[in-house]
Amino acid sequence: MSHLLEVKNLYVEFDTRHSVVKAVNGVSFSIDEGETIGLVGETGAGKTTTALAIMNLIPGPYGKITNGEIIYKDEDLLKKSQQEMRKIRGGQISMIFQDPMTSLNPVITVGDQIEEVVRLHNKGMTGKEIHEKAVEMLELVGIPGSRFGEYPHQFSGGMRQRVIIAIALACNPSLLIADEPTTALDVTIQAQVLELMSNLKKDFKTSMILITHDLGVVAGECNKVAIIYAGEIVEFGTRYHIFKETTHPYTKGLFGAIPKINVETDRLTPIPGLMPDPTNLPKGCPFAPRCSYKLPICDEEHPKALELSEGHIVRCHLYTKEGQ
Repeated sequence: MSHLLEVKNLYVEFDTRHSVVKAVNGVSFSIDEGETIGLVGETGAGKTTTALAIMNLIPGPYGKITNGEIIYKDEDLLKKSQQEMRKIRGGQISMIFQDPMTSLNPVITVGDQIEEVVRLHNKGMTGKEIHEKAVEMLELVGIPGSRFGEYPHQFSGGMRQRVIIAIALACNPSLLIADEPTTALDVTIQAQVLELMSNLKKDFKTSMILITHDLGVVAGECNKVAIIYAGEIVEFGTRYHIFKETTHPYTKGLFGAIPKINVETDRLTPIPGLMPDPTNLPKGCPFAPRCSYKLPICDEEHPKALELSEGHIVRCHLYTKEGQ
């Protein structure tokens, strides 16, 4: 059975005047219908760039996809023209961007912005049907239809994020990419927005790629998890694999930096150091300079992906014969 979306060996580079930024380095994963996959990692790990590559929105001319395939419903999106991609974006694959204030046009009412998306992807609909659909989407995300004619600045951050979700789901997409959808929200509103997205995902049978650095959000929402570091997936598996059979030292470090309710401690344990410079990645394992389990081979040889059990993949020399 083919996957809804399959990303194969994706590489993305940004060519600056002085150097080449290697943002995504051989990312591969798949997502099936109705599934949610979490892309987890520090800021700058390549999560958003991977999402933009799927949408074919890597900003040119400096940014370019140098290798890989993005197979959606058995077709490679990277071979499609911009005109073909415009029909897919919003209609079949939608993206919720990080900041709702910059995603909405401040001088157009929220209702008109939802109508615009519906009109673009439903050529046969009358003006009345488009308006009714836009009001329905607003009410579906918990905003009264009477606020249709209001502007983004008249809404709170949580409400604006709901409007963005309404726009993203207006055409019932098969795949929703949510890029840090709750970053700027307080914890209570964050929980409401996540619950809303989860319910709408079930109602619409939508698959979702959830980009986050919050492992708590991943635990509640995701079926599969990809831990990304320096532009590559260092550990991939089901939620059980990542939370109960944590393998990669970086994943262990992420969990070590989270406070535990039942353990009293004076300090959390952060991961020392910083991610490597993407213009000058190390020859060996990119995590080696920060790793407390480092072996001599880690500085010399880039680790290959190993399948430890069905669907649980890790890039680490500790699990090769050199690490035994």
